[in-house]
Amino acid sequence: MRRVQPDVWETEVEHPFPGLSTHAYLLVREAGNVLFYNTGHRHELERMAELGGVVYQFLSHRDELGESLNVIHERFGATLGGHRAEREDFARVREPELLFERRGLLLEGIEAIPVPGHSPGSTCFLVTSPHGRRYLFTGDTLYRGEGGLWHAGFIPGHSTAEDRRELIESLGLLKPLQPDVIFSSAFAGESGYQTLAPGEWPGLVERALAELRDPGRESGI
Repeated sequence: MRRVQPDVWETEVEHPFPGLSTHAYLLVREAGNVLFYNTGHRHELERMAELGGVVYQFLSHRDELGESLNVIHERFGATLGGHRAEREDFARVREPELLFERRGLLLEGIEAIPVPGHSPGSTCFLVTSPHGRRYLFTGDTLYRGEGGLWHAGFIPGHSTAEDRRELIESLGLLKPLQPDVIFSSAFAGESGYQTLAPGEWPGLVERALAELRDPGRESGI
């Protein structure tokens, strides 16, 4: 693991499919550490243990499911959280103890923001860090592509017209936010997170929206 923010650690990269990479991120908190997304690297659990373990694990959507959820739970007793719309998908691997379906606080300083479109239960997590920054964990609703450009998680040939409509609404919901750092789940290229310059966020979202509105420009995962 490597430290990428004062209170955020990034797991070693994984490559579930050619051209696609993923990380999980451990948020270190006095009230109990939170793991966002998922990792299959068992050796990373040793470093997590040194950092205080995992009290909660929040998935942004069902694509992050895997047997490693049970490994992490057995090691740390972590409470698993996910969106109610995908409970049946979760239950095939592990029944989630914490379900959410509306925007609201999950823990102090951690807000769940449902953003359907990439999947029915896709959710972003907005974290207000005591270190003075706001982190947005975007899952695959917004992912970092080649060259550092951010795209909406619309999959040509798989996603539907209704998915496109929902994604447009979801990005509209995210646009007023002012995160300082954004972390995607899957990504292409060299990195899945980015520190934003002041005022950069709205333009980043608007560019992704423009791709959605013009199917000839989209680039999906």
